[in-house]
Amino acid sequence: MKEHMRISTLLLAAMLSYSAQAAIRTEAPDNEHPSIKRPYNLPPAADLSYIIKAKQHGLNINGEATVTWRHGGGDYSIGTESRVALFGKILENRSEGAVDDYGLAPASFYEKRIRKDATTTRFLRDTKTISFSEGDDSYNIKGGEQDRTSAPWQLLAQARATPDKFKPGSSWAYFVAGRRDAEPWIFKVVDHETVHTGQGDVSALHLVKTPPPDQKGQQVDLWLAPSLEWYPVRIRFNDDDGDFVDQTLDKVTRK
Repeated sequence: MKEHMRISTLLLAAMLSYSAQAAIRTEAPDNEHPSIKRPYNLPPAADLSYIIKAKQHGLNINGEATVTWRHGGGDYSIGTESRVALFGKILENRSEGAVDDYGLAPASFYEKRIRKDATTTRFLRDTKTISFSEGDDSYNIKGGEQDRTSAPWQLLAQARATPDKFKPGSSWAYFVAGRRDAEPWIFKVVDHETVHTGQGDVSALHLVKTPPPDQKGQQVDLWLAPSLEWYPVRIRFNDDDGDFVDQTLDKVTRK
């Protein structure tokens, strides 16, 4: 059982980490904190179900994840939940907030890991500050900041609005808050590829987020499907030791 718990913790860490942990800073330099207004087009509300396949320390692990995406009346919410065999729910997180000139404008990012206390990151618009329930660091709000759950949806909303700009080789930068700090994320467009999903084979735009050159960490691959409202149809987390977590879309239920 102890070995199973260790494996589930490793799996959870992999699923949570969209990027390598940056050194904690009280304020990011301006060139690392992009605040750029771009056109966006939010996709229809939907529930998305994913199949998870992972390899952790040589062991194969299977599971499932659900994502609930809603927006309307100037607000949005994204809820995610991940489960694996033997342990049930190992991860729950929520991003909630408004929709402004930049797109998604998070107010709070909640995360609950298995056997860990829940954490909440708050985007305090009145004081223009990002604060964390875990740690005393803070960051300035300049506009366009995201959390780890909202960032892919901000990206796909901008791809929906200007698909012609998402060409191979182009880069898309965001400033993203996690549980205790925030850092720049840069997605680079690779190309259109076929992804095998529960909805059949679909053509998807492949984007990659790599760790900073001077840091170790995960590479994240993201596939967005134009024929399915640009929803994420596959996400893969690759560790530098060969471990991975790969989740593929199984079903979409539009609301």
